[in-house]
Amino acid sequence: MPKLPQVSSSDVIGLLQSLGYEIVRQRGSHIRLRKATPLGEHTITVPAHRVLAKGTLSDILNRIGLWNNIPKEDLLNRLR
Repeated sequence: MPKLPQVSSSDVIGLLQSLGYEIVRQRGSHIRLRKATPLGEHTITVPAHRVLAKGTLSDILNRIGLWNNIPKEDLLNRLR
């Protein structure tokens, strides 16, 4: 597994929007996005930070990969 890059929340939100997610709402520093998938409706929350923590980024990518059937490595390549 390649090393996780340092990315901002806007980078991750851009990736999610390119996959079909839509911003539903923002409350404080948390942005919620939603997408209808073959498995059902998926919602995910992204903290609005300049640099996301490695664990947070890893968890977001794992969840996106599971719900959209995309390997984590492919998502990392899209972020770079």
